[in-house]
Amino acid sequence: MPERGKGTSEGRKANRGPSAGPENRRAIIAAAREVFAADGLQGPFNAIAKKAGVGQGSLYRHFPDRLALALAVFDENIDDLEAAVEHEGATLDDLLEAIIGQAVVSTALIDLIWQHQHDERVAHLGSRLAAVVGAVVVRERAAGRIGDSVEDADVLLAVSMLADLLARTGAEDRRQVAQRAWSIFHAAFAPR
Repeated sequence: MPERGKGTSEGRKANRGPSAGPENRRAIIAAAREVFAADGLQGPFNAIAKKAGVGQGSLYRHFPDRLALALAVFDENIDDLEAAVEHEGATLDDLLEAIIGQAVVSTALIDLIWQHQHDERVAHLGSRLAAVVGAVVVRERAAGRIGDSVEDADVLLAVSMLADLLARTGAEDRRQVAQRAWSIFHAAFAPR
């Protein structure tokens, strides 16, 4: 029987030191995505750490606050958006479908980003999203699928409006509401 306070190594993960950092970071981001989707922004950090299989100290070393963690999740979301539209055949519909898919499950994180939109740590997200939208708008205009008067800023505004709307819509209705909103934007952006 182990001495009181000494614990056993059975059932515990071995501490792999700094080499575990990147793996722990990925696990924390995945866990945060799930916890925030289920419990909102108030999802406890200890639940995220537990789901990720790391200690709270590890979580705080990687992400000192909720905004840092939300930014990591959104950076991954934008990686996914970039991948969704990188091929030459990708359309604005493809981009909006990817955004809808993310917003349907990430509404708590959208709220956090909106609350901190003037924080300098958030600025790069806007720049990355603007670059993705800009590339798609150029492609859509060249293919004649979007009006010449439609600017990147118009599409970014539509994306922002859609994300905000989905953040205030019940989970069971988000997909339907997103499709209705996108049909309105689609009609507005069509060539005239």
